[in-house]
Amino acid sequence: MVSFVTGVTGQDGSYLAEQLLAEGVEVHGLVHSAAAAEADEHVPSADVIVHEGDLADPARMRELMLQIQPDTVYNLAGISSVAFSWREPGLTARLSGVAALELMESALDVQTRTGQEVRFVQAASAEIFGQAEVSPQDELTPLRPVSPYGTAKAMAHLAAHVYRQRGLHAVSCILYNHESPRRPPRFVTRKITRAVALISQGHQDLLELGNLDARRDWGWAPDYVDAMVRAARHDEPLDYVVATGVAHSVRDFVRAAFSRVGIEDWRDLVSVDPDLVRPADAAEQCGDASRARTVLGWEPTVSFEDLVGRMVEVDLEEPGMPRQRSGGAT
Repeated sequence: MVSFVTGVTGQDGSYLAEQLLAEGVEVHGLVHSAAAAEADEHVPSADVIVHEGDLADPARMRELMLQIQPDTVYNLAGISSVAFSWREPGLTARLSGVAALELMESALDVQTRTGQEVRFVQAASAEIFGQAEVSPQDELTPLRPVSPYGTAKAMAHLAAHVYRQRGLHAVSCILYNHESPRRPPRFVTRKITRAVALISQGHQDLLELGNLDARRDWGWAPDYVDAMVRAARHDEPLDYVVATGVAHSVRDFVRAAFSRVGIEDWRDLVSVDPDLVRPADAAEQCGDASRARTVLGWEPTVSFEDLVGRMVEVDLEEPGMPRQRSGGAT
């Protein structure tokens, strides 16, 4: 078995590579050309075969696909930040939307030329639903994105339908928010847990955030990676919502993080910065993963509180962070 993973240096890509390698799969990973010099620091294992390339270069992507001839393609790459998509809407559309369509075309080309089936997994996002009129959302919920990020992801999601009709085993996994200690600090969840760790040790005074009322369905990243692998291997190509089915607010996330370090009265330690509030934000995202549970036998394994706690614990152990914890952390 041979798998090609775009975005292999990201949170999901690193967990996916580890799972596939443990199963004996040959893993090829895409690393952006500009970051190739740093690839050894981010690729999860020396056993990953790294290829330089740029999603914005369809000819190079086609060349790579024909060279690797993968059984399965996991497209995890693209713009990963909703906030960034507002600053660079065109780039977001190119890398998270058009590039996915071009990768599917390349996968179909490999399948046609070699005669071997190529399975394609597109990492979609709950942002495609935007201001959904129903909650929780499932695979039949209408797409109503409210950001350039959501719009680009919606294009890639719909492209999976198109290429499925052309004979490609294309799957779109609609991933709700999923976190781990591998999240970069620019993401609000990791920003929260790092700040809480620093505040608990007296190294930071205040945590500044945007909309505390935004509600998201947060899960454990390795669980969501496992769902994508299961979806790829299922006989019938389908779309799957991957979610816990329980929504929490950013305020809940903050509360859980402070609780992990024994700080219950945290309100004076958090301030709202209007500049951090997005131009448009989906009010609540909560997914119905009934199809994934029934068809794939998939279940989330980590609770919300444990997820937050694991992230805080790792941040408390960061180099330079004092090991003695204040406030009776549990």
